[in-house]
Amino acid sequence: MKIFNLSVLLSLAVAVYCAPVSEVTVQDEDFVKNYLKHFFNRMEESVPMFRRGGIGLLAKKLSEMQRFFGLHITGTLDPETVAVMTKPRCGFSETVARYSTSGSKWENNTLTYRIKNYTLDMLESEVDDSIDKALQVWAKVTPLRFTKIYSGTADIMISFERGDHGDNSPFDGRGNTYGNTFAHAFPPGSGTGGDVHFDDDDTFTFRSRKGSVLFIVAAHEFGHSLGLSHSNDPAALMFSAYVYRNPDTFVLPQDDVNDTVLCSVNDRFY
Repeated sequence: MKIFNLSVLLSLAVAVYCAPVSEVTVQDEDFVKNYLKHFFNRMEESVPMFRRGGIGLLAKKLSEMQRFFGLHITGTLDPETVAVMTKPRCGFSETVARYSTSGSKWENNTLTYRIKNYTLDMLESEVDDSIDKALQVWAKVTPLRFTKIYSGTADIMISFERGDHGDNSPFDGRGNTYGNTFAHAFPPGSGTGGDVHFDDDDTFTFRSRKGSVLFIVAAHEFGHSLGLSHSNDPAALMFSAYVYRNPDTFVLPQDDVNDTVLCSVNDRFY
C-alpha cells in the first residue's frame, strides 16, 4: 500500500498552521507544484511559485483547485486544501473537457477487454468479478457492450503495474511525487487508448474499507476509457478523489448518468 511521505505531511502541516505561504519549504514546494502542474494545467517549470513574485501564480492555481473541489477559495495552502491533495485519487487530470476527451470515441459499440495480470491483494475470481461488475455499470446506461478475451490485444487492456511501466505516465509508488494516485486510464483510441492501469503499490480490496475497493476504482477508470473526464460533483463516480461505496448497493449517480446522455446525444460513445 502507498504510504504518503510523512515528512511532507508534517512540513505541510507546519506551513499551514505556523507560517505564511512564502515560508513553505523546498520539499513542500516540489509536492504542491507537481500536484498543481499535473492536475491543474501546465505550471511553468521556470516560475517559482513561492518566491520572488511567484506567490501570485500559486494563489491562482490553488484557487482554481479549490474552486473545482468546491472548497473555500483562499488561494493559500490551508488545511482543507492539504487534505484534498493527500487523498487517494485517480491520476487523470482535472483540466480536460468534461466528456469525450479530445473528441475521441469508439468506432463501434462492441468492445473487448482483457485482464493481463492480477494483483496479489485479491483472489483472481474477485478481480474478475470486480472488473466485470464495473464494466456493467456503463453497459447499463450506454449502447456499449463488453466481451472478455483471454489472449491478444483487446480494446481495453487492464493491468496492475508499478513505477515506470512504459506509457509515459509512471506511478510514483511510495514516493507520492504529485499526489496519492492509484490508477489511470486512457481515452478511446489506438495503442493505449481505453487501457486501464492500476498501481500495484496501492492496496486493492473486494469489499473492505482497508484499501481501495477495486470495483469502485475500476468503474471510475472505465469512465475515462469511454471518453468521460472528471466531475466536480463530490457525489459523482467520476469525482477524482476516492470515496468508499458499497459495491452491493452501488447505483450510478445522476451526474454520471447525465453525462452519458450528453455523450449519446452527441454520438460520442460509438
